Amino acid sequence: MDMEHDENKIKKKFKNKDWNEIKATDSWSIFKVMAELVEGFENMGKIGPCVSIFGSARTREDNKYYGMAEEIAKKLAEKGYGIITGGGPGIMEAGNKGAHIAGGKSVGLNIELPFEQHENPYIDPDKLMNFDYFFVRKVMFVKYSQGFIVLPGGFGTLDELFEAITLIQTHKIGRFPIVLVGVDFWKGLMDWVKTTILEKESNISPEDLDLFSLVDTVDEAVKCIDDFYKNYLLRPNF
Repeated sequence: MDMEHDENKIKKKFKNKDWNEIKATDSWSIFKVMAELVEGFENMGKIGPCVSIFGSARTREDNKYYGMAEEIAKKLAEKGYGIITGGGPGIMEAGNKGAHIAGGKSVGLNIELPFEQHENPYIDPDKLMNFDYFFVRKVMFVKYSQGFIVLPGGFGTLDELFEAITLIQTHKIGRFPIVLVGVDFWKGLMDWVKTTILEKESNISPEDLDLFSLVDTVDEAVKCIDDFYKNYLLRPNF
């Protein structure tokens, strides 16, 4: 009964709005958007070089990718990088946990979702930010990350991955490393990108395939970040 009540509350909160409701709320929504942007800029601007770790909120602790995310975050934190995650459970929790174990710093950019999202316990309280808008949250990820580690996930993970690739491809942001972890998971998608989008339809250029790396181990993922920045002197400033 309680579950049914909760689902009804969620449906009511996230129901589609009719046109009159949209017109009535549009003008005021801009102030909420502005508030999230200002708060995000003020808080994230204090952070030094970070790597974002993306992946599914549904990944369980006994899944191999959870362990890989934790170890990648731990090794990056030991090298002086901060870790940014979406602040929720699953792969995000593993990222914050790895940084916590290493004594490093991490940030959680949490977003309100109807079912699966809640903040994880491995984020410093003053480094947790909550967002209502996905697009504002993605601005923070892209603007303040020096690299992306992308583990298996769902639609949200794919959205974040292709947003980053698109912004680099179109020169809207500078180049930074994008590392896909898990050959078995990503190979089918990457083969389709190459054979269909590139070779069959010519919708991207051959050099666009160089915008990301596909790896299968923790050390390979960390090395991709390190090798990209070997000529840069990066120091965190938490």
